[in-house]
Order: sequence, then C-alpha cells, then structure tokens
Amino acid sequence: MKTYRSTIARDAQLDALGDSTRRAILARLLEGEFSVGRLALEFPISRPAVSQHLRVLKRAGLVADRAVGNRRLYRLDPAGFDSLREYFDQFWSRALEAFQAKVEEHRKEEE
Repeated sequence: MKTYRSTIARDAQLDALGDSTRRAILARLLEGEFSVGRLALEFPISRPAVSQHLRVLKRAGLVADRAVGNRRLYRLDPAGFDSLREYFDQFWSRALEAFQAKVEEHRKEEE
C-alpha cells in the first residue's frame, strides 16, 4: 500500500512533468550530464529560468546533480523514474487486461 508521503512525491513528479520546458530539459538529459549554462544555450529562456526548472525537477526526484569545480552537472535520476514507471504500469496493466477480455469475448462470439 502506498503511503501518503509517496503519493505527495508522485504528485510532485507529475506536476514537474506538466511543463513542456521541463520535459524538454529531461529529454536533453537523456544524453548525459549538463551544466545549467550548457542547457541554457539550447533553450529560449534565461539561465536563471533553466535553474528554476532544474530545481523543480530535482525536488521531484527526477534529476540529480553533482559538483564539479565551481559548477553543478545535472543528470536524470533513475530512482525517480522507477516510481513513475510503477505508477503508470498500473494503468497499462489494466488496459492490457481489458484488451485481453475483449479479445476473449470476441473469440467466444465467433465460436
């Protein structure tokens, strides 16, 4: 059974994914680690705005960062995506079960 805390965390993840810029940042991070400055070069928003989006993604557990000298490198956090996958799998499983039931129903009608 899911706890209230895990529900809050998942809601933060879903809220973070609700913004198209954050989704684009996540897509870019699929290719590896990037600094805020490097990411900002690829988006039509300011560096502080990219930092703000990364902060939301980090709070949601979707990205992690590490210090390298005087800058931070951001990357995807697989643990955050594991919990999202678990959440979406429940819908996918139900959809597959419904599809299977419909196929079986159709087969019985043909017999």
